[in-house]
Amino acid sequence: MLKKPIVKLIAGLTVAGAALVGCSGGGSSSDSITLGVFNGWDEGIATSELWKAVLEDKGYEVNLSYVDAAPLFAGLSDGDLDFTTDVWLPTTHASYVDQFGDGMEDLGVWFDSAKLTLAVNEDAPITSISELGDNASLFGNQIIGIEPGAGLTSAVEDAVIPGYGLEDMTFTTSSTAAMLTELKAATDAGENVVVTLWEPHWAYSAFPIRNLEDPEGALGASESIHIYSRTGFAEDHAEVAGWLRNFEMAPELLYDLEDLLFNQNDGEEYGPLVRQWIGENQEFVDSMTTAAS
Repeated sequence: MLKKPIVKLIAGLTVAGAALVGCSGGGSSSDSITLGVFNGWDEGIATSELWKAVLEDKGYEVNLSYVDAAPLFAGLSDGDLDFTTDVWLPTTHASYVDQFGDGMEDLGVWFDSAKLTLAVNEDAPITSISELGDNASLFGNQIIGIEPGAGLTSAVEDAVIPGYGLEDMTFTTSSTAAMLTELKAATDAGENVVVTLWEPHWAYSAFPIRNLEDPEGALGASESIHIYSRTGFAEDHAEVAGWLRNFEMAPELLYDLEDLLFNQNDGEEYGPLVRQWIGENQEFVDSMTTAAS
């Protein structure tokens, strides 16, 4: 179940380097579009793979560039990437938008109930982050994180750890795939575990886990997921920008797609699975490119 994200992450790192080096500018060709995709962020991978298939059916050449947060936003701002589907605001990616915003445009919100979390095994002895410090030893004195450059990682480092006095715990960061591997291992062993996670994510249906309460609000309130493009993309690709501005995806549709890609299948390519999902959800997919711009 977890091999696929690991395989895709490794492949993505290779593709990312080639894409960013070989790309001469996101808008260099009228029928070529390059999407930036955050490594390990499944809602971004799922929606990017979906848009890739949809745009290819409309005659576009579409490339996906898998990168971490900083190079992705830099790529948008520099014009090397055309758009991304996974910008979390007002908190998670705010610093990147502040830094690179002059070279980017907000094309709108497609998901409005996202949130950052600390998740634990369902039978963990605590219910709140405020209890974690006093019970750190029950969790191996460790919080298992994702990529070092992720907005979620910054929120834990800058707000959660100092806000709840967790400086004596080890905060381990590596990758989303590694975090999921640790989560699976702890689940299989019946051990307590605390990981950084976010909703929407298929892990909530795959593992017996629950979120810790955040009484201090260190991880922020619910967020919205935006599509951001490079400046000028809407002029170069007016029709596509119109489709993206009108894009919305209900939680049940997103979870269904994520479950198919990341949970039900192991080691398969995303493309054929997305095509399968499109066939089962044709009415929704048709609406992605028929909404008025």
